[in-house]
Parts: sequence; C-alpha cells; structure tokens
Amino acid sequence: MNIDLYGFGPALAAGALMTVKLALSALCLGLVLGLLGALAKTSAHKPLQWLGGTYSTLVRGIPELLWVLLIYFGTVNAMRALGEFLGNPDLALNAFAAGVIALGLCFGAYATEVFRGAILAIPKGHREAGVALGMSKFRIFTRLIMPQMWRIALPGLGNLFMILMKDTALVSVIGLEEIMRHAQNGVTMTKQPFTFYMVAALMYLGLTIIAMTGMYLLEKRAAHGFARSDQ
Repeated sequence: MNIDLYGFGPALAAGALMTVKLALSALCLGLVLGLLGALAKTSAHKPLQWLGGTYSTLVRGIPELLWVLLIYFGTVNAMRALGEFLGNPDLALNAFAAGVIALGLCFGAYATEVFRGAILAIPKGHREAGVALGMSKFRIFTRLIMPQMWRIALPGLGNLFMILMKDTALVSVIGLEEIMRHAQNGVTMTKQPFTFYMVAALMYLGLTIIAMTGMYLLEKRAAHGFARSDQ
C-alpha cells in the first residue's frame, strides 16, 4: 500500500474534515430540536405534548437513510418553485444542507427523550424553591433546571453523538464528499476495497475516540462539585 493511499490520502483527509463539519452542524441543529421537543413533551398543554410526541415517534420510526433520501430528493420541486419565484431557477438544496437537516432531525428526535428524562429527574422541590424566591419561570428554567438537565443528559447525548458521527457515512449516497464517498472513489479507481474501507474504518474510529475524550472531559466538568458533595 502506498503511503499516500495511491494518491487518495489528501482526499480522505478532506473527507474527514467534511465529516466533522457535518456531524457538528447536525449536532447543533439536533440539540435545538431535542430541547424544544423535550419542553413540548413535558409541557402542561396537551397540543404541545402531542406535537412533541408525534415528532419523536415519527422520526425515530423511519431509518436515517430514508430521511436523507426523502429530504434531499423531496425538496427538489419545492426548491425549484422557490427559485423561480426568486428569479433563480437553479436553486437547490445541496448535499451538505440536506445531510445536516436529515441527521439533525434524527438526532433531535432521540435527544428529545434524553432531555425529557433529564428534566423529569430533577426534583420538583427545586422549581418550588425558585417560585418561593420570586423567580420567573424563565429564570427558574435557565438558572435552576437547565444546568442540572445538562449534567444528567450529557452521557446520553454523548452516546447519541457517537452514533451521529457514524451516521454521517449515510450522506455519501447523495454525493457528499465525506470519508465514505472518497473511500468508494478510491476503491473504484484502484480496485483495492479492503485497503480503503479499512482506512475509512480507522478514520471513523479515530474520530470516535476523539469525541469520546471530549465527552469525558465535558462530563467531568459538569459533575464538578456534585461528586465532592456526595462524599
């Protein structure tokens, strides 16, 4: 095996960078959707509960690959109509944007349940104490509930991010040039499937180890003071 992987080394490195960008972008979108979904499911209003439950159930019931394909190909007509309205008939949703939306949507559905469990794990007495101190609902949530919610939810969110990192490979089916896409190109050109797929596997493993290390440090920082108070 050539040290530069038959000339595909730089392309695979660029693919790794694209994978990281895709995963982090989907993570940001998914966290917002997950938090909104959890707030809806824990709301006292039935319509919001129904909306949050429908989002979580619907998205989790369909494979991630199908969401990638549905969002990428399903927006063609809508984007074309919007483009004609704006005077840009070539307007289209690119593979990166479709991947971010699809993976963020899926991450958010699972994160909804993680956030919901974290919110329910916080004793009601903490909210009652905030009310007794005259704090508004917004301040109670941001100053009392959210910090504890993040600490409880971090392990679950970390596991979901590991899955998200690997699910980025699904976006290769719509042409995004991430790790798997470049690996497949290398296989096609060199007829060395084991070499390129093994390198791709090692690259995903390396990214996962880095992400796990980051999550461990975040969990350790979030738990600072709590472990000491338990002793």
